Amino acid sequence: MSKRAVVLLSGGIDSTTSLAVARSRHFETFTISFRYGQRHQYELIAAEKVAKYFSVENHFTFDIDLRAIGGSALTSDIEVPKSSSIRDVSEQIPVTYVPARNTIFLSLALGWAEVLGAMDIFIGANAVDYSGYPDCRPEYIQAFERLANLATRVGVGGTKITIHAPLIELSKADIIKLGYELGVDYALTHSCYDPDPDGRACGTCDSCLIRKKGFAESGVQDPTIYIELE
Repeated sequence: MSKRAVVLLSGGIDSTTSLAVARSRHFETFTISFRYGQRHQYELIAAEKVAKYFSVENHFTFDIDLRAIGGSALTSDIEVPKSSSIRDVSEQIPVTYVPARNTIFLSLALGWAEVLGAMDIFIGANAVDYSGYPDCRPEYIQAFERLANLATRVGVGGTKITIHAPLIELSKADIIKLGYELGVDYALTHSCYDPDPDGRACGTCDSCLIRKKGFAESGVQDPTIYIELE
């Protein structure tokens, strides 16, 4: 029986590259996305395209409405910040942080993984070129892995569950170069926090700025359609 892995797939650069890494390691991949009340739900269309592109065994979109607790520009009426500097993006926790998001997502992915008999979970967390989110740090990933092995039947039974964050110490440029080498089509991906109804990227939110910087430094052509470039 081949190794199975659950991959958290948002449809963005990092999660898509993480999926490509899992495939390159010969895992049988199952992808999970979340419709959590985010204003940028176009990313779910991108996730479906990416899952189809990689011919994953099963792509599952989980519905959970985090608008009920709010606290983020992505799930409430708080305005998405625009035109911040890259330095500002990396030095503070922005209002686009969704409270406990990765903990919620990883917990649901863990439950599905246990049912599937998948002892490996991949997440595209990154602690270099990221938006200052506390749940994207190596110590967080390590802590959740400990929790996963304490809180599951397979874990306490002696089968180790591994949380993979293969991109956690890479720059965005290095992530893009890695994905390009692994055959990722970044035209399928979506990063913008505040796209227009057609899914075109605003070009000025934190996520767009980080994406632009990554492509510029990687030498890989940016296939993104930005509103501002029309």
